Amino acid sequence: MAQINILWQTNQYDYFFIGLCFGFFIEAILKHVSFHTVSKITSLREIKMKKTTKNIVSAGVAAVMMGGANLAHAADSVNVAFFLEWATPNQISKVEKAYDDAMGVKVNWTDFKTGTAMTEAMLAGDIDIAYSQGLSPFVTAVQQGHPLKMVGVAMEYPANNCYIKNGLGIDASNASELEGKTVAVPLNTMADFAFRSYMKHFKVDVSTLSIVDMEPADGAKSLADGNVDMACIFGGNSSKAAAEVGAAIMTDAQKVDAGIGSFDVISVTEAFATKNPDLLRTFMEVTAEANSAWTGSAAQLATVAKDAGMSPTDTKDQMDTFIFLSPDEQKAKYFGRNGVAVSAAESLGLMFKKPGAWNVDQKISKVVTGEYLN
Repeated sequence: MAQINILWQTNQYDYFFIGLCFGFFIEAILKHVSFHTVSKITSLREIKMKKTTKNIVSAGVAAVMMGGANLAHAADSVNVAFFLEWATPNQISKVEKAYDDAMGVKVNWTDFKTGTAMTEAMLAGDIDIAYSQGLSPFVTAVQQGHPLKMVGVAMEYPANNCYIKNGLGIDASNASELEGKTVAVPLNTMADFAFRSYMKHFKVDVSTLSIVDMEPADGAKSLADGNVDMACIFGGNSSKAAAEVGAAIMTDAQKVDAGIGSFDVISVTEAFATKNPDLLRTFMEVTAEANSAWTGSAAQLATVAKDAGMSPTDTKDQMDTFIFLSPDEQKAKYFGRNGVAVSAAESLGLMFKKPGAWNVDQKISKVVTGEYLN
């Protein structure tokens, strides 16, 4: 199927040119007939037939031209962003080329260290789909007027951890003593969102902290080196490194009790969604099938672990904290005016339902839409 699709796309301009030449040829014949033989056509029926034939040919040429134009806009490859050290079932589909086979195009995967970097690549035209991007960098981009859409939820998970350096004597019971300390945070990511949620919960004045923008791996190293007092982290290996020299400010159970959680989104550029809706729907279908087929078997874990750059044990521990929702569950919980996605986006400053807004649903559907979930 992929070979047929590629052949068709390769020859689309040939078909367009042939159709165009054919149309001009027929038009020339009809003009010749009209000039030399119209005096011999005495039947009104014959005249109508000639006009009908001309219209049919013209319509056929137009159809060929439109078909060529549409194919000219079809993507012949799709570029997808993902995270290493962030294990998901669809990595099996990635490795086995299930996306390529179903979509009929080459799917290129590029790993990124932060969701902000994903956004920058999307805006530069290098990435079409960001799989498992944090909500925070997505919202930041939309706030700045960039044409991105959230089209799905990659997974739900406990909020990213912030690790306090061992030996400081600070934990959840006296978190206010963090004031005046230095904290490593990958800004505009879900780790940043978690950090601010923790500080709000513990009533710590963020303005008193010295916040250093660091990628997770760098934050873990700085925590180990003693250059920062707390590091907010995501990613399996980075979290493991931070946990060796620090302790999480809250346990997963405490996060649940405090209502602090996270979810990652599947985002796309508006241009890609508009020009390639079928490719996008197929991408979402393959992803849903991978989630549904996940059992956590040893063979599945081995495949995902290798692709994620983690050990099978760490991969299992990480994935045990993830929840992968079905398309129906995503649509019911996250999308629409009262969905979790809109509420969470507004908590980050993205305004849909401000006073006096008359086109709330239209604004929401432009940015947060479940229409590509089947």
